[in-house]
Amino acid sequence: MVMELVNWDIYEIRTEKSPINGVMLRGRIRKFFLEKNRNVLAENTEDIEKSVRFALPSKEDASEIIEYLNKIIPDVSVELVKENTPNPILSKLRVNIEDRYTL
Repeated sequence: MVMELVNWDIYEIRTEKSPINGVMLRGRIRKFFLEKNRNVLAENTEDIEKSVRFALPSKEDASEIIEYLNKIIPDVSVELVKENTPNPILSKLRVNIEDRYTL
């Protein structure tokens, strides 16, 4: 049985001063979504410093997680950086450019 691919919208979390790496943020995001019974991916970035990315299935509302992040991180900004991406790699966005690769 072949399943349809899930497409994801990718969001980037940044701050001016507050640390977001090494403070269990990815685990807190994961737990937040587990309690909401929703799917999420979360990874630290490798292509930019001091950032975390998360992805939600395409077209899902991100307002709950953005509200939560605003409560726990005073200087947070969350930006949608890529939409409708199948099987995304969050740590390096350029890896998701499919025409870079041959099989």
